[in-house]
Amino acid sequence: MYVSGYDSKGVSKLRLWSAESMSFDMNSFNTGDYAKAMGANNIAHAISKVLYPNDNHLEGKALRLRQQYFMCAASVGDIVMRHMNVYGTLENFHEKVAIHINDTHPTLAIPELMRILLDECGYGWEQAWHIVTNTFAYTNHTVMAEALEKWDQSLVEKILPRIYSIICEINRRYCEDLFNRTQDSDRVSKMSIIQGGKIHMAYLCCAASHSVNGVSKLHSQIIKDDVFRLQYLDRPSQFKNVTNGIAYRRWLLQSNKGLTDLLSQCIGEGFKKDAAELIKFQVFANDKNVLEQLGKIKKQNKQAFAEYVEKTTGTKLNLDSIFDVQVKRLHEYKRQQLNAMNIIADYNYLLQNPDADFVPKTYIFASKAAPGYYIAKQIIKMIWCIGEEIKHNPKIREKLSVVFLEDYRVTLSEILMPAAEVSEQISLAGTEASGTGNMKLMLNGALTLGTYDGANVEIHEAVGTDNIFIFGMRTPEVNELRMKGYHPEDYINNSQVIRDVMARMYNGINGATFEEVANSIRNKDFYMALADFDSYRGTQHYISEVYRNQLEWNKKSLYNIAGAGRFSADRAVTDYARDIWNLK
Repeated sequence: MYVSGYDSKGVSKLRLWSAESMSFDMNSFNTGDYAKAMGANNIAHAISKVLYPNDNHLEGKALRLRQQYFMCAASVGDIVMRHMNVYGTLENFHEKVAIHINDTHPTLAIPELMRILLDECGYGWEQAWHIVTNTFAYTNHTVMAEALEKWDQSLVEKILPRIYSIICEINRRYCEDLFNRTQDSDRVSKMSIIQGGKIHMAYLCCAASHSVNGVSKLHSQIIKDDVFRLQYLDRPSQFKNVTNGIAYRRWLLQSNKGLTDLLSQCIGEGFKKDAAELIKFQVFANDKNVLEQLGKIKKQNKQAFAEYVEKTTGTKLNLDSIFDVQVKRLHEYKRQQLNAMNIIADYNYLLQNPDADFVPKTYIFASKAAPGYYIAKQIIKMIWCIGEEIKHNPKIREKLSVVFLEDYRVTLSEILMPAAEVSEQISLAGTEASGTGNMKLMLNGALTLGTYDGANVEIHEAVGTDNIFIFGMRTPEVNELRMKGYHPEDYINNSQVIRDVMARMYNGINGATFEEVANSIRNKDFYMALADFDSYRGTQHYISEVYRNQLEWNKKSLYNIAGAGRFSADRAVTDYARDIWNLK
């Protein structure tokens, strides 16, 4: 697939791989055993048919491992072939090629390149390892332990015996070198790529890469302080930061024509090629005409989104309500459950006070959960049920509504992002690596409601304290509370609001009860939703008060648009090229 640059002659090539079987069992076919005859072909097709299969059983794990190796081997083989076609040697491979490992899924590219150099090209270990370690760089995208892949040794040995033997030899030499330099066997055992029958893919990336980076300032510091602390102490110059960026032209020029036209009128066309020029928009922060135009554009975008929702779901949205948006993968650390609990608290309040002076709010969710993540799917169901129950109360639904968008995808996001007014980025501090939805939403003028986590920290720097809504604990406070002992029951006992929310989850919402979700919060609440609940709820109330002054709100929105330039993917790729790939 060819991907062209914006208004340039540059074209990138995206390689797409499909698995096919080279064999067909004619003997089985002729004897009538058609399933066996087609079996090899079906297995091959499964490799590239559905990525990320449910892996809470052995068959899913085996398929995922085969998928990862297939993609890595195909890509590395293609890169090597094209290099050989040009240079006729791999001696200069690391001088001409940069291979970047994005998270741990493509880690098998490392031993695969070693295999090619050793087995197919006849290089000795030292020379092959020199080429590999000067070719690969690694970006860590998460601090979540479950996302730092660890494969069972026995599974890798069974499915990929040669790759397994290479990983073992990498580990043996790596540990031997560490011990020779440190004489610290305990440290070596903690840094070993293979531990407790598991292959730690992130540790393999650190061992084999010339550069390791996080994707926001906070995240990059966390991986040095915690996730890869020993690796950082061993090779501090290896660790860097490159804050994520977004394809801003898609999320502005392609998705929000009204805003694009206004920007062109105010600051010229330069921002279309250089996102840094968006900062010029700040000079219009006190221009009443521009602020009113911003408000009209937002209303038009809300209208377009509302029309889509009505057409696809039959639900009518209140255009005068705040469009509060949380769209991202469903995971407890992203804390959609915190958002849902606040909505239930508002619903309980309005049931008791139906005539209250309440700024109308429409909460918009979209997410998908991993196939085997039961609690996440229950949270999705709970959010949907909240919306359905509210629909049955004509008076309350004028002030409060909940929409859960099905089949969330980029084309739908292009309609939603321009309509959003509040961007929910409410992960527990210290758990979100960066986020990119926060960048897309701020670019379209949404105000961030967030914890001091991931790229929210840098959004705060870009827009200023007055133009972002920060709540909750900071990372050191989270760590301190966890060290002292976190007891969610204490927060329940001390808050009637929380007790009433929990009671509704137990007693039923739209005919369904959510004991598993409520029990998970009551007994574990690993991501401390209850600890941040009061702060979050108070900030939501403050947002409603600010929204009453539309010109002031639009001014804050303008500062977000103007500050979004630093989050362009152009800047991020330039950082990678200069600081990691060493491109001249």
